[in-house]
Amino acid sequence: MSKPMEAELPADAHRPSRSMATVADVRRYGQPPGLKERRNEEHWAGRLYMRSLSPYFAWLFLRLGFTPNQLTYLMMVCGVAAGVVVSLPVEPLWTALGGALLIQAYLLLDCVDGEVARYLRQTSVTGVFLDRIGHYLSEVALLIGLGYAAQGGWRTGGYAELGLLAAVGAALIKAETDNVVVARAKSGLAADPAGGDRALRPRSTGMALARQAASMLRFHRIIGAVELSLLILAATVLDTVLGTETPAAVRVLTVAVAVVAVVQTLLHLVSILASRRLR
Repeated sequence: MSKPMEAELPADAHRPSRSMATVADVRRYGQPPGLKERRNEEHWAGRLYMRSLSPYFAWLFLRLGFTPNQLTYLMMVCGVAAGVVVSLPVEPLWTALGGALLIQAYLLLDCVDGEVARYLRQTSVTGVFLDRIGHYLSEVALLIGLGYAAQGGWRTGGYAELGLLAAVGAALIKAETDNVVVARAKSGLAADPAGGDRALRPRSTGMALARQAASMLRFHRIIGAVELSLLILAATVLDTVLGTETPAAVRVLTVAVAVVAVVQTLLHLVSILASRRLR
């Protein structure tokens, strides 16, 4: 039997082992073409800088023998730890800075686990599930941490309750999105509706314009982990500069995220029901 011609082999048939991989290999096999252009899936910070840094860390974790799911667990730990650190009843400037750095590590690991999975050909349903759970936990933890930071310590009060309210809202928004897929699957439909982006638009012209305006203003982003961590740091710096007796700027931010979370939960639900996603 003759040896197969080189041209007949898959393009990545000679992919180096994890111990022999280079950063260039990680970019080639771990970052598929068009990854940074997937605006609905790729975070702006990923497109701006993190996807340029992540191959170096993916290369390191490959050499160290980490599995994709282990990296996802580390991502969860960083996200939850950020919320805990922000809530600590100590010097707020350091806790805010620590929280922001931990969220950057969370974002980095969110990029790296997928790159390692693609390089090792170990993408799985379990990995996708853990990734989603990690996002839930991290956003919820950070919002709860913000509430306690605004309250001024680990005690109950109005601001702590607002942080909890915002956390519930953030979780519900993600649940609304995920349950579109669940509802379609239980009805025997494909996960993605026909029509692409058009299916996401409300059937009502007025509703579609309102959705577009809300999307352009991007208020919903302030409850995202990356944006919120930076806002917490900025608000804490402002309180430090002004020398306020209470964390006034952090409290304003807490009220703002609670309002946005509640409003966005309702608008997102209406947007889904008014679109073609459930048809």
